[in-house]
Amino acid sequence: METTKQALINDTSAVRMLYMALELSAGKWQVAIAHGQRAPSRHTIAAGDRSALLQLVEKAKKRCGLQGAVRVLSCYEAGRDGFWLHRWLREQGIENVVVDSSSIEVNRRARRAKSDALDVAKLYEMLVRYAGGEKRVWRVVRVPSVQQEDERRLHPRAGALEERTQRPRESHPLFGGVAQRTLAAGGRARVG
Repeated sequence: METTKQALINDTSAVRMLYMALELSAGKWQVAIAHGQRAPSRHTIAAGDRSALLQLVEKAKKRCGLQGAVRVLSCYEAGRDGFWLHRWLREQGIENVVVDSSSIEVNRRARRAKSDALDVAKLYEMLVRYAGGEKRVWRVVRVPSVQQEDERRLHPRAGALEERTQRPRESHPLFGGVAQRTLAAGGRARVG
């Protein structure tokens, strides 16, 4: 058994795997990274710092003793950052999975603390399971094209702006129809 393990370590043609989970927030990113056989190392980098992310990948390869062809698989929850990170990771040769955040399993009976560090650890654990064949561990989000993503971002904002400008201020629900009653009585409504 030990000789087989040593043979795999010495075999440079065998593809080894590095797993990387990302928890994205506005100011910083939490990263959990390892080769799946030990606890991941956790790091915090500035949000959007791509060079720091690539440095973490290189450090993790060395720390895990991975040489030769190394397959890197990463994941993050779909959210406010959109899909630019997915596209950039793919350009760097890193396979990536964008996960639907509502599909991540949670123990509903247990009281669970909520923090980015706990979230990234859970994402890492689920990524290893997903790569091991458990495809139903979460739902993968279909990544839209750049054009589709741009259209998706433009229309809701434009529609909301149009709706706000068309709605008469006098009928605002906070005023309880006071302005409408004043107008109906022939008076002049002054709102705002």
